[in-house]
Amino acid sequence: MSTPNAQSAAPREPSSTEAPGLLQTYALAFGNRRIGAMLLLGFASGLPLALSSGTLQAWLTVEGLDLKTIGFFALAGLPYTFKFVWAPLLDRFEPGAEGWLGRRRGWLVITQVALAILCWMLAGLDPQTEIAAVGTCAVLLAFFSASQDVAFDAYRADLLPAQERGAGAAVSVLGYRLAMLVSGGLALVLADQWLGWSNMYRAVGVLFVMLAVAGLLTPRVAESKAPDPTDRQLEPAFSKTLGTAPSKTLRRAPASVELRGFAAMVITGLALWTLVRWLPAQTILTTPLGRWPTLGWDTVSIVIAAGGALWAARRARFPSFVEPWDAFFSRPHAVALLAFIVLYKLGDAFAGSLSTAFLIRGVGFSATEVGAVNKALGLVATIVGVLAGGAWLARAPLWSALMTFGVLQAVSNLGYWVLAVSPKSLPLMAGAIGLENLCGGLGTAAFVAFLMALTDARFSAAQFALLSALAAVGRVYVGPTAGVLVETTGWPTFFVISVFTALPALWMLMRLRGPISALDRPPPPSRPSP
Repeated sequence: MSTPNAQSAAPREPSSTEAPGLLQTYALAFGNRRIGAMLLLGFASGLPLALSSGTLQAWLTVEGLDLKTIGFFALAGLPYTFKFVWAPLLDRFEPGAEGWLGRRRGWLVITQVALAILCWMLAGLDPQTEIAAVGTCAVLLAFFSASQDVAFDAYRADLLPAQERGAGAAVSVLGYRLAMLVSGGLALVLADQWLGWSNMYRAVGVLFVMLAVAGLLTPRVAESKAPDPTDRQLEPAFSKTLGTAPSKTLRRAPASVELRGFAAMVITGLALWTLVRWLPAQTILTTPLGRWPTLGWDTVSIVIAAGGALWAARRARFPSFVEPWDAFFSRPHAVALLAFIVLYKLGDAFAGSLSTAFLIRGVGFSATEVGAVNKALGLVATIVGVLAGGAWLARAPLWSALMTFGVLQAVSNLGYWVLAVSPKSLPLMAGAIGLENLCGGLGTAAFVAFLMALTDARFSAAQFALLSALAAVGRVYVGPTAGVLVETTGWPTFFVISVFTALPALWMLMRLRGPISALDRPPPPSRPSP
C-alpha cells in the first residue's frame, strides 16, 4: 500500500481527450476545500500585523505618548525579519497528543491561541503607566505572528498539489489583505467610535479564538514526518563546500541536542554581529565617507554574523537548521535558483521604492490624492492581479507564467515614466498605479507558487522561511540606490533604468527553463514499505 500524499486528494481531472474549458479550470483551481483553507488561514496570517505596528502606534498616539517612545515600537517588528532562525524548530517538533492535529495545524492552533491571549493581556494594560509591559506584548505579538506565518507557509506548500499552487497563492494574498483592512482601518474606527482601544483588542482576541477553532476543520496534510533516519539518502553538497563531514542520512536528533544547537547558533550570531557592528573602526572609517560605506559595513556585519551562526549550528550539530540547506544545495542549479529568487521582484521593488515620494514631490499630487488613489486603487489592483495570476497558473506551466508576468512587471514601470514626462493628471496617475499593482500582483502569484514548488516537504517551514527572507534581500538595498539615481538622473531616466533592472532575472529565467519546468511534474509515487 503506497504512502498517501497531498495530491491524492486533488479533484479528478477531465480525461486526456477532453481539455477543460476556462470556467471549468477556474472551478477546479478555486472551488475546493483546500483553497477555502487558504482564504481562512491567509486572513489569520494577516490579522496580527497591524496590531503590533500601525494600530498600536495609533493607540499610543491617542494616549499622548511622545514620538520618541512611539518610534521605538517600530523595533517590535524585528521577529518578522528573523523568523527563519526558529523556523526549523517548527519542522522538528510536532505538537498535539500523538500528533492528532498534524505538524502544521498544531502550530497554527498554538500560535492563534497565543495571539488571542496576548490581545487580552494588551487590552488590560495602561500605555501611560505600563509602557514596558505594552512593549513586551507587542514583541510577543510579532513573534507569534511571524511563527504563524512560518507554519502557514509550510502548510500551504505541503497541502496544495502543483495545479493549485497559483490559486492557493492568490487566495492567501486575498485573505491577508482583507485581514490587514480589518486590523488596520476597521480596528481604528471601532476603537475610536464604538468600543475603545481595550475592548477592540479584546474583540480581536475573540476573533483569534474563532480562527483557531475554524482551523481545526481545515484539511490535514498527509505530510512527511520531520527528518527521519530512514527517510532517504542525501548528498549534501553544501556540507562539502564548507569542509564539513557529510551526513549520509537525515537524522532526527534528540530535542535537547536541537535546543542546544539553536541556542549556540543564536548566541554566536548575535555576538559576532554586535562585535563587528560596534567596532570603533566603523565610526572612524564610515562616518567621513557617507552612507554608502555605512551600508556596506552593515552588510559585512550581517554576512559575518550569518556565517558564524551557521558554523556554530554545525559545530553544535543542530540538524534542523543545517539539513534543510544541505537538502536544497544537493539539487542541481541550486545557486542559480537562489540568485533568481533575489532578482525576480527586484525591478518591481526598484520602481515602487520611491513611488509615493515621486507622486507627491515629483508630480505634485497632494497626500490626500495619493492616499485615495495609491492605497485604495493599488490594493484592488493587487488583489485582482493575484487572483488572475492564480487562475492563469491553473492552465499554464509555471515557467511560462514567471516569464510572462516578469515581462509585464518590467513593462508596467513605464507607466510611471509616462506620468513623469506628462502634465499632471489624476486619471494618468490612476492608470499608472493600477497597471503597476496589477502586474505586481500577477508576478506575486507566480513567485509564491515557485517558492512553494521549491520546498522539500520534510523541511517546508525552514526552507520557505529562508527562501522568502532571501527574496527580500534585494528590496533592502534598492532604497538607497534609487535615491541616488533620482538625484543624479531625474525621475524619467530613473523609471527607464528600473525597467532594465528586471532584465537579469528574465535572462536567468531563460537559463533555468529546464529546472523550473521540472517543478511542474508530479513526484514519483512512493514505494511500498518493505
